[in-house]
Amino acid sequence: MDLNEVPATPFRRHPWEIARARFFGKVVAEAIPAGAPARVLDVGSGDGYLARSLLGGIPVGSSVTCVDSNYTDAELQRFASPPTVGLSFVRARPAGRFDVILLLDVIEHVADDRAFLDEILGGSLDANGLVVVSVPAWDLLYGKHDLALKHFRRYQPAQCRALLQAAGLEIVHDGGLFHSLLLPRAVQRIGEAARSALRFGNGTKPANLGEWRGGEPLSSLVTLVLEADTRLSTRLARAGRDVPGLSYFALCRKGSA
Repeated sequence: MDLNEVPATPFRRHPWEIARARFFGKVVAEAIPAGAPARVLDVGSGDGYLARSLLGGIPVGSSVTCVDSNYTDAELQRFASPPTVGLSFVRARPAGRFDVILLLDVIEHVADDRAFLDEILGGSLDANGLVVVSVPAWDLLYGKHDLALKHFRRYQPAQCRALLQAAGLEIVHDGGLFHSLLLPRAVQRIGEAARSALRFGNGTKPANLGEWRGGEPLSSLVTLVLEADTRLSTRLARAGRDVPGLSYFALCRKGSA
């Protein structure tokens, strides 16, 4: 989750975040060579939940560096506890090259996304490195939640593909993610637009991921549904089937010069 969504007190993980972490953990684990420790850079990694989950599923000896220029001293200490071998949190991008770079729901926060990609990939990606990207999809769905999270944009899938390729990446496979959430989000966006047109105001502040209040039975059920959704995303992407989702993701490798 974004840093501004992380509660200061203990909380229950949103099923979306759990399903997302497991999905990208599998994407990375299946993409790297079997048994080969990998050096992973997780850019804009929030509280490190996905990074911890990922580290447990990749070869022993791997490391994940979580980097976010907005980390406070307190967050650096809090997120690194309890200490985990191979996991670190930093404000400044470290020197050296990484086997995998994660840019998960990050580039929509950057005004100049192309310059940002050029800087990260040119400075930190190994010659044989992999990049995993996800972004919120469909510009027509841009609404209150995007504003609250300080998104500059949502992406058309073709727009994001073109951006990645222009940055020198070859797309291994890509596609929609969280197909089942696309219609509910569209209905929500229509409601927002209708309230605005009728001058009913903007309504209540959109809930963030740290405000999930579902109990254990509901949380487990929703997680199961979303994990089934992400398994479908994997099959569709590998088959080259372009089915829309609430998000777009891509597994990329550094292109040949």
